[in-house]
Amino acid sequence: MDLDSHCTAERELLEAVSRITTFSTASPSDEEQNQPKAEISCQVRKENPEKDDLQDSNASLSPNSSMTTKELQEYWRNEKRQCRQVKLLFEIPSTRIVEHHLSKYVMYKIIILQTGSFDSNKSVIERRYSDFEKLHRNLLEEFSEEMEDVTFPKKTLTGNFTEEVINERKLAFKDYLRLLYSMKYIRRSKKFIDFLTRPELQEAYGCLRGGQYTKALEILLEVIGLQERLTRGNPVSIVPTLCAIVVCHKDLENPASAFEYGEKALSCLCVHTSHRYYTPLLETMITLAYELGKDFLSLQEKLEEWKAKKDPVRVFTLKELAVREYVQ
Repeated sequence: MDLDSHCTAERELLEAVSRITTFSTASPSDEEQNQPKAEISCQVRKENPEKDDLQDSNASLSPNSSMTTKELQEYWRNEKRQCRQVKLLFEIPSTRIVEHHLSKYVMYKIIILQTGSFDSNKSVIERRYSDFEKLHRNLLEEFSEEMEDVTFPKKTLTGNFTEEVINERKLAFKDYLRLLYSMKYIRRSKKFIDFLTRPELQEAYGCLRGGQYTKALEILLEVIGLQERLTRGNPVSIVPTLCAIVVCHKDLENPASAFEYGEKALSCLCVHTSHRYYTPLLETMITLAYELGKDFLSLQEKLEEWKAKKDPVRVFTLKELAVREYVQ
């Protein structure tokens, strides 16, 4: 094939793929139509780019005439991946009644799973009516306009523990969470994310401070998957949890696992070297790399480079930072 024919073929492929991509984003599938608009709209994502979206797009290639057919195909595959958002479903399959000496309340079991494929890493949490009520008040303060038409199950003076009322609230809370998640600014808000993760994180850090590393690690590993889905596009926010996992693995003498999660944390901080966890994490990773026989010189260079740019100040160790999280 001569040069002109080859260029013509590439142009035709580019035009065809562009038409397909435009059609697919303009004509959502039946499954997507059943999802809240804020979850599925790739076009909205492009019309309202945020910093995380810009970072993702900068990491991919841009289509131009110098790209080969193979590179062009790979480019569009990457573009489609960027348009896919993590979509979560909320199910409340069961409840349990908790009785203490002076109180009695219902705990609602919430299962959070990712749509689109079999989710083996579903998250399971429990919340009571007062937790939902507190979330609603907090969101009303910050998102009064968005929450204007969001209804909340009213508290009743009697009958709160009847099967009928409990089942009605199960359905109401399921719809409530689904509606909140459909609104972009709410699902990305700290208050919504804290509702879904903070109680478990507080328990995990309490165990860590008490030297119960196995129990702390068990909880942290359950929470980190949910955190990653909820904070997609803001990886820095999960660094404290990743570093707490590093600390637990290290104290449990699992250096390989500690190093693995340390690498994940470092990748989140690659452009955030002023973060309070950056230097302590580097120091810990150097120790782990030396112990595992891995290359630690590149880590040492990063540490020395950072120290050369900053004035010497007292820096906490990774463990000292971790035990200070969620201290009330």
